[in-house]
Amino acid sequence: MRIGILSDSHGQAARTQAATRMLLQRGVDLLIHLGDIGTDAVIDALIERLDADGRPDPPVHIVFGNTDANAAAMQRYAESLGVHVDHPAGRIDADGKVVVFTHGHLPEPMYRSLDEVDYLLHGHTHLRRDERSGRTRVINPGALQRAAEHTVALLDTATDELEFLRVDAERA
Repeated sequence: MRIGILSDSHGQAARTQAATRMLLQRGVDLLIHLGDIGTDAVIDALIERLDADGRPDPPVHIVFGNTDANAAAMQRYAESLGVHVDHPAGRIDADGKVVVFTHGHLPEPMYRSLDEVDYLLHGHTHLRRDERSGRTRVINPGALQRAAEHTVALLDTATDELEFLRVDAERA
């Protein structure tokens, strides 16, 4: 499964849309936003197309971050669009591997997963990360706002390949 990983948009809908389009061009099967979404417009930017049943294609999962003060309203909005809200942490199975994702500001979902899952995805720090903690690969895609370089990540769970992609300011 090819997973597009985004984080820390902080209301930057145009940049999020550019990142979403870039990931879709790379053939992702799933999009995950790791929090600090900021606005409903960012949720809209994660949905580029719909399937025959009117659901996002590819599927979109989100969690909320520490700056998402309006999380309850955004959750209602996201769910009305068919976006999966997995707050404070989500879990999916992909290619026989377990992927857990959270924003990263709450210690319990972060550290509970270490050494129990194949991948732990988080945002919050605005810094790219790719390292191992025991059997768990810990990944942070970077950020789409408040970062020297705006980045997202593409993870292929079948091959364990990870690629960081720069989102150019001109595309936002």
